[in-house]
Parts: sequence; structure tokens; C-alpha cells
Amino acid sequence: MAEINFLRIVSMPFDENTYVLYKEGLTSCVVVDPGLEPEKIVEVLQEKKLEVAAILNTHGHSDHIAGNATIKELAPSAPLVIGWGDAEKLTDPDKNLSAPFGLPFVSPQEDITVKEADVYHAAEIDFEVRETPGHSKGHVVFIVRDGDRTIVLGGDVLFKGSVGRSDFPDGSFADLKRSIEEKLFTLPTDSVVLPGHGPATTVGEEIESNPFVGRAAGYRG
Repeated sequence: MAEINFLRIVSMPFDENTYVLYKEGLTSCVVVDPGLEPEKIVEVLQEKKLEVAAILNTHGHSDHIAGNATIKELAPSAPLVIGWGDAEKLTDPDKNLSAPFGLPFVSPQEDITVKEADVYHAAEIDFEVRETPGHSKGHVVFIVRDGDRTIVLGGDVLFKGSVGRSDFPDGSFADLKRSIEEKLFTLPTDSVVLPGHGPATTVGEEIESNPFVGRAAGYRG
């Protein structure tokens, strides 16, 4: 079985992580959360000679959808996929938080919405969907099983030593904490979490040491 490779591309000014996933030996790939510097993504795709099969958004905030239009232009047939609860943010500058920063913009509309327990297939990779509200009401994570590896495309839910903000209009720390405990901390402890900002971590590391949701914060799972 061909191993799944993933590339991380960081966009300024928010240090947002875009991920490109593809199977070794194949040219088709999936782009997750295209950020505010999409030219960096295009450069990597061209350098690796990869063709975009799908664009996945973990949620609809501006720093995670700003590159959708550029990637769509590069690959018009690639479906734009987002959780059903955040789809409205794509075309609403107030809800996607671009307007409050003085640079209102919209993304192309979604082609496909996903929900809890869906499995989306693209580039010969299966992406398990789990709904993880708290940072935004319609946030989802995509889970990839690759042999003995479990990879979580986590967006802005769980970070290395931290968690996503929950003070946005449709955010809730109680929901965020529940999402992490029920949807992420139940995964194998060696599961790799690829967050929307900052370095990768593992489920086990965050259970043991995360000051917001780990054992120090009362987690007993």
C-alpha cells in the first residue's frame, strides 16, 4: 500500500497551515485549508507535479478559505468540500471574519457539504469526517487512516499545548472541550494532529500535557 505524504505550507500573517496530501507514486492530491498566500501552494503543486483532486475546508474562517478561489482557478473540476454548518461563511465576509479585518472577500461556493461520520474519497485517500464545533459552529476535522498511522487534519480545534479560540460569535469553549474529548481524545494516542496553526502534535501528548483540556485541566478519559 502506497504511503500517504503530506506537505505543510504556512501562510502569513496568521501563520496558517495549508496541507497537501497525496499517495506516494500518484500525481493527484488534496489541498486542505488554502490560506492567504495561495501562490505558495501553487508553487509547491507545480514543483511536485501534483494535480488537485479536491479542496477541503475544516471551517469557514477567512485565513483557512482565502486561497480557495486560486486553487479552484487552477483546478476547476476539484470539488470544494466543507462541513454543512460552516458553508454559509464562504460567501459572507462578516461570518468568515474577513470584513472585520477591513479586507472583505468571499470564496467560491461549496460543491459538497459533509457531516458527522461521512467518508469523503479523493486522490485515493479516505477522509473520515467528525463534527467538532466550538471554534466555529460548523467546524469539522478530517481523519486519515494510513496503515498503522492515524492523521488528523484538525483545523483550529486542538493545537500543541493549546486550543482554538472560542470567543467568536458562534464559538463556545464548552463545545470545543467536548469536541476534543469525544472526537479527538478517543483516537489512538499516537495519532498525529496536523493543526491549522503551529507544529504537529499527538493525541497522547495533548492528553498528558495540554493545560486547557488535558489531564491538568481535569480530563479523566
